[in-house]
Amino acid sequence: MEPFYRTIIGVARTLFAAQGLKFAITGAENIPATGGAVIAINHTGYMDFTYAGIPARVTKRYIRFMAKKEVFDHKISGPMMRAMKHIPVDRGDAGESYRLAVEALRAGQLVGVFPEETISRSFELKAFRSGAARMANEAGVPVVPMVIWGSQRVWTKGHPKRLGRTNTPITIEVGAPIQPFEPAAEMTAQLHATMEKMLHRVQDGYTHEDGAYWVPRRLGGSAPTLEEATALDEAAAAERRARKARERAAREGAAGSGNDDAGGDRGISAQ
Repeated sequence: MEPFYRTIIGVARTLFAAQGLKFAITGAENIPATGGAVIAINHTGYMDFTYAGIPARVTKRYIRFMAKKEVFDHKISGPMMRAMKHIPVDRGDAGESYRLAVEALRAGQLVGVFPEETISRSFELKAFRSGAARMANEAGVPVVPMVIWGSQRVWTKGHPKRLGRTNTPITIEVGAPIQPFEPAAEMTAQLHATMEKMLHRVQDGYTHEDGAYWVPRRLGGSAPTLEEATALDEAAAAERRARKARERAAREGAAGSGNDDAGGDRGISAQ
């Protein structure tokens, strides 16, 4: 029993009901009732991790999500994330988060990961990182594929959030577990192919609006193509690197200025 996590889920479900969200979930029985497993989820919106936990409750399980360290550093969300035993990801020290995830898997936990790493602006599957497959192989547990569709209509990158009563339909499909095998690159390719097939199947059963920002170009929407979205991601990453470099240079400059002042003071006092 995890009363805090259970309470948070209860609060979330109340909010979902207030928003009028309509969930259609299939394949929840594919989430193991016991033992460790990597839950691999596609990423189209900021609320994906809150929706992804719903199918796990069918087998009375909780998912430990891997989330960026900044969320854990926040004075409000940080204590909550730690209480629910989620796993912080420090991009400057990815090895530690990987170790913690493998440790949790070996202890019989479900670990949620987004193999695309960031939200897909095109709403198509981006290229996958191999972390999910490597963790599964090292811990000796399966990877369970999961796709979510409709989340991008609630809140996604580059568009205003819609957290009121929108009556948005959200479809979640959980696929059959993929047993670990080497090499990790081949397992990752199989996971990507499986999730792409699942995503297309879910999309085929969903009503889309012509020209809508949340609809992939392939389906008649105005979302950027995968190639255009990749270019936008690369430009944003370059800007983040440049900003961090400027901030680092400013800090080093301030530190150097402080040392100069201190040296000057010492020189004056010695005279």
